[in-house]
Amino acid sequence: MSSKREDDEGSFFKPLNLSKIKTYSIKERKNLSHVNRFAKPVSPQDGMHAFFESLPEFLASANLRKVIDAIVHAHRKKRPVVMALGAHVIKCGLSPLIIDLMNRRIITALAMHGASAIHDYEVSLIGATSEDVAETLKDGSFGMVKETAEAFQAASAHGIKEGKGLGRALGDKIVEEENTYHDLSLLAWGARLNIPTTVHVALGTDTIHMHPNVSGRDLGESSHTDFKILASVVSQLEGGVWLNVGSAVILPEVFLKALCIARNLGHKVENFVTVNMDMIQHYRPQTNVLRRPTPHGYAITGHHEIMLPVLRMGVLTKLGRGDE
Repeated sequence: MSSKREDDEGSFFKPLNLSKIKTYSIKERKNLSHVNRFAKPVSPQDGMHAFFESLPEFLASANLRKVIDAIVHAHRKKRPVVMALGAHVIKCGLSPLIIDLMNRRIITALAMHGASAIHDYEVSLIGATSEDVAETLKDGSFGMVKETAEAFQAASAHGIKEGKGLGRALGDKIVEEENTYHDLSLLAWGARLNIPTTVHVALGTDTIHMHPNVSGRDLGESSHTDFKILASVVSQLEGGVWLNVGSAVILPEVFLKALCIARNLGHKVENFVTVNMDMIQHYRPQTNVLRRPTPHGYAITGHHEIMLPVLRMGVLTKLGRGDE
């Protein structure tokens, strides 16, 4: 048996005869790539509108166009455009662009986690933020600056008393105390423009939680008020856009729960667009922002300091308001 198998092994599979293969004309084939969708070379003198129109209509470029169109459509129909942003967005110096979109009433609500709010507050106070963690961790001084913790404790206690939540209380505090760089604070502009700007803390994740004067009860209750405010915002998201920019875990989870509350209470939140913008597409944003909530989810992958300015310019160009 073994010798016969060895003898037959080399000739067991014979080459197939290809003479009867069926073919058809390339003109009949459905093609995924066509010259009509190719990029078009334009000159700088042609302007930003020509630039965006020149982009190839494939993959990420096509998704960017769809996201721009969705934001423009929502704005024109007076539907919400909500941005949930991680701390990196603020540390990369993108607050002025977001503030511009808030002033134009293109962004209608903001959601942050604790780290985002910390960096926003510190920028408003001293025009700088983001310490050297590796260096300050060595002697235990990481996160131990007093002013930030004092501000958050005062704001959270005030937010509970006034029933307005942590985000609005921080914004009001920045404005009332006229912090030196208050004009670069998202929290401050949220308060000025009466745009919902919510802060969603996860106790134990932020530097301020290490301070003896900070109350977990006050932070938790004021942030819970913000969660309920955000759920109200999400309940009106039909026809709108949710942008998750740079939060890999906390804000995608917050969004999913807020959406569940809205639907549980009978609000129609079905036809809307979600976007995840980040350097890497993580599991939770892909699942809880792009896939589960809506069939209209788009991933835009790239560095925030490049992609967010591009997105803003695309929206303004589409609206014909780039020169305002």
